[in-house]
Amino acid sequence: MIHPAVNYSPLTPISFLYRSAAVFPEKTAVVYHDTRYTYRQVSQRVYRAASALYALGVRQGDRVAFLCPNIPPMLEAHYSVPLAGGVLVAINTRLSSAEILYILNHSGAKVLCVDTELAGLIRPILEQLPHLETIVNIVDGDHGDGLEGPDYETFLASGTEIPLAKPVTDENVPISINYTSGTTGHPKGVVYTHRSAYLNALGEALEMGLTSRSTYLWTLPMFHCNGWCFTWGVTAVGATHVCLRRFDPAEVFRLIATERVSHMCGAPTVLIALTSHPSAATAVFPRTLHVTTAGAPPSPTVLANMEALGAEMTHVYGLTETYGPHSICAWHEDWDALPADERARKKARQGVPYIIAEEMRVVDEQMQDVPADTQTLGEVVMRGNNVMQGYYQQPDATAEAFRGGWFHSGDLAVVHPDGYVELRDRQKDIIISGGENISTIEVENTIYRHPAVQEVAVIAIPDARWGEVPKAFVVLKPGMQSTAEEIIAFCREHLAHFKCPKAVAFGEVPKTSTGKIKKFALREQEWQGYGTRVH
Repeated sequence: MIHPAVNYSPLTPISFLYRSAAVFPEKTAVVYHDTRYTYRQVSQRVYRAASALYALGVRQGDRVAFLCPNIPPMLEAHYSVPLAGGVLVAINTRLSSAEILYILNHSGAKVLCVDTELAGLIRPILEQLPHLETIVNIVDGDHGDGLEGPDYETFLASGTEIPLAKPVTDENVPISINYTSGTTGHPKGVVYTHRSAYLNALGEALEMGLTSRSTYLWTLPMFHCNGWCFTWGVTAVGATHVCLRRFDPAEVFRLIATERVSHMCGAPTVLIALTSHPSAATAVFPRTLHVTTAGAPPSPTVLANMEALGAEMTHVYGLTETYGPHSICAWHEDWDALPADERARKKARQGVPYIIAEEMRVVDEQMQDVPADTQTLGEVVMRGNNVMQGYYQQPDATAEAFRGGWFHSGDLAVVHPDGYVELRDRQKDIIISGGENISTIEVENTIYRHPAVQEVAVIAIPDARWGEVPKAFVVLKPGMQSTAEEIIAFCREHLAHFKCPKAVAFGEVPKTSTGKIKKFALREQEWQGYGTRVH
């Protein structure tokens, strides 16, 4: 019998850093302002951080939280915390103190590393954190005073550059816990494992064409699904990370030009901010810029506008529960010859499972596949290597999400004859007006085609006759004007009349930290006093 150690190693993303530090020791791994770290230096910093965490008492399974923007310490945490045996809890930097309190206590975080700019979120809750033993202050320029505890660089200096013994003997132990947005109650802690994080990181590299020559710009929050696992995937191929403390379109365009950026990710709202910024008119892409978008279904108009700048767009789809992307609109070469608007419509589809994923179906209430007729709605369900282990300490919620042996996304979609999936709505967003289903995404995509519209959200509002009808919330492009009557008339030219909005409001729309429009907040204001249909 062959000894298991000869033909098996537990899968862990930590191994990506080991390899790149050995293969590309002097290559630039991280760029942040004037700071440049080689892969050798990054590995040394990670080893120091891991040994310092271990000296604090962090052991297998202990949770270590980070409240930090997209700067080097946040990237390093994706390796140092699991190397010490811990589980990374990367917290959304735009949450309130109360929301952060819930996450820290629910996860039982033992250590918190917090950027000094965000320390004000922790001060009001310090006395309510019974599990927290140590706070480490991340000082990045002059961004306010820290809390009681060492600063991050001093903390690193207390560690050793000798790497800890490989802590992962079971690839199915947790590597991180990512908390959902909690729009309808407390957020759920989604548990990622070493094995699935490893596989999904490789999936990102494969699907996006990352190589050692790639340069990746961090326009996507690292706290969001661990940066869709690009925190590990970029390192896996020995590419370069360009950190970005906060999203600013002018700075993004500058970095694309000066750092020769080849890859970046972002929700459609990020793309809208880029294409509508004055810098877009003179943007220079020194090499092909590959942009991956997800987070909310992008309209064909948004995709076409980015491609008009010279970007090569890739559309992916997933949820926190699937480590970020689970499917991709895999491109066919013969589609290149299609007219631009038809290419954009094809690219707006959510597509087919990732190479490393297994299955994605669209099913009816009896878990039967819907016909591939582009018309019949069903729920998207998934299973495979990049589905979460479960919700942390919430077995009932996990069982509900996994009913029937599949993860239930809550997203409604149709299937095209070629097998590609296209989202129509969230189950909670679909509008049922006089017994007819109306896809808010279909209505939004139509309104996006109006030349004055920069952004739009469509929700159901109460109606005495039809039960509920569509209402559009429109953000106009700078300097442009329109009226509700004009928007409604435009929709009536392109949609069945029952699908057209019965009301239009103009102004800014509320968004989550990852750029999704808070439709639940819009619904709450519209349904006050009706007692139903607020989620």
